[in-house]
Amino acid sequence: HFEDVEIGETLITHKHTVTETDIINFANVSGDNFYAHTDVTSLDGTLFEGRVAHGYWILSKAAGMFVENRKCPVLLNYGIDEARFTKPVYPGMTIGVKLTCKERIQQEKKDDDDIRKGIVKWLVEVYDQDNETCAIATILTMVKNKEQ
Repeated sequence: HFEDVEIGETLITHKHTVTETDIINFANVSGDNFYAHTDVTSLDGTLFEGRVAHGYWILSKAAGMFVENRKCPVLLNYGIDEARFTKPVYPGMTIGVKLTCKERIQQEKKDDDDIRKGIVKWLVEVYDQDNETCAIATILTMVKNKEQ
């Protein structure tokens, strides 16, 4: 619940080893067929050593690594701020996610039918097996208050 989240609270997720299938599936689902994700024969003279994961896949995977698959006080994803992709992620790399609560903003009820809720801003750091940051962003979640 919103009241239970403390500024500075940190969560560490399980880890995931990235596969070529992850990257190809995301390209197919998203329609993002940029050559660095789909055509390994076109990488000469680029910044990439091989097929690279989409930045948005990295953030989507990070979100999937910290959400619960049951009904919980988190109501929805409210947005993403300040996203940066700081290191390429290749198949075979293992990523983990560290979330730290940066801020909590209580929202006012719009009317009597509205529920009490707030926005929690999380610093999300995706890191690799060498503990180097691959992506960083602020993810905003809308979270229900305890008392309704």
